[in-house]
Amino acid sequence: MSLFDTVSNDIKSAMLAKDRVKLDALRGIKKEFIEAKTAKGGNGELSDDVALKILAKMVKQRRESAAIYQEQNRPELAESELAEAAVIEAYMPKQLSDEELTAELQAIIAEVGAAGPQEMGKVMGVASKRLAGRADGRAISTKVKELLSK
Repeated sequence: MSLFDTVSNDIKSAMLAKDRVKLDALRGIKKEFIEAKTAKGGNGELSDDVALKILAKMVKQRRESAAIYQEQNRPELAESELAEAAVIEAYMPKQLSDEELTAELQAIIAEVGAAGPQEMGKVMGVASKRLAGRADGRAISTKVKELLSK
């Protein structure tokens, strides 16, 4: 079952359970998925890879909004954004731990044959594709810099 179908089924469950936060988050996900399916250049299909990128973007947006709300002393709004982010994250693959990320990146560096910081682009190209949805782009970049500068 695709992510789109899973989300659609979970919307029904959230409606029956009267879970407002989950329902709002799932409706937001479905809206983004439908927009991606019908976007110019789209073929009416939504692969799980594209869906995972959309989910990662949505989680990032929710976290950034929550941080802004915290700065503006609006904890109730920040809390609702973080609750939605948690619901969205449930549909993403498990995130890599720091040790797992380091191991994956060391393998990629060895595979690409990168020797120094000037070859970061090569490593990032492979790492971004291979670790999509399982690690944040900023975390990957920081770790690659650290590993290549040794």
